[in-house]
Amino acid sequence: MLGTPEKRLALQAYEKILDLILNGPAVPGDVVNERRIAEIVGMSRTPVRDALLMLEGEGLLLRQGRALHVKRMRLEDYMDALQIRLLLEPTVARLAAGQVEKADTQRLREELEDILGSEPTERADRSLVRGVDESLHGLLADVAGNAQLSAIIRTLRRQTQMFDLRSMPERLEDTCQEHLAIVDAVEAGDGERAAAAMTAHLSRVRDSIIGRLTRT
Repeated sequence: MLGTPEKRLALQAYEKILDLILNGPAVPGDVVNERRIAEIVGMSRTPVRDALLMLEGEGLLLRQGRALHVKRMRLEDYMDALQIRLLLEPTVARLAAGQVEKADTQRLREELEDILGSEPTERADRSLVRGVDESLHGLLADVAGNAQLSAIIRTLRRQTQMFDLRSMPERLEDTCQEHLAIVDAVEAGDGERAAAAMTAHLSRVRDSIIGRLTRT
């Protein structure tokens, strides 16, 4: 079993490699070379190896023979993961309503309003948008008080993040507005409204993807 220092290093390596997958330069289909990744993230190969095993376990990396590849997220995989999120995350939002610290909801609201008030060129900063998105969904999952449920949702979210605002940049403003509706309901302690807002948000993401495919 990993000791505390080793585990901490592995988690740091995990976050750095995950960022390479979600934000580039790693792209679906790329071969993952352990030594090269260690050089890129500036860490030794041991924590990098542990992090790669974690990512493989989550399905973001696939092993073909001896080589690891960044998973090519098929649309069917994405829609399946999103459907499970639709089953789980409204319940999480309901459980989290009234349980989130006011300072956290205020911070999230300010960040979302800052994005909406920024210039279109600034809105294109995916790392900023992804950070707020991760904070909101992750916070609700944690506050709900079920560690296994939280871990499942985080894994599903990582899978769906591989097909996100890069594919649907027109969704950015709507996404922020939908997140604000969730924050408002959670802050008000209204579990049913929070669940409905989460369902509406994820349903609109799904419908936008279907609509885009229909147009192409």
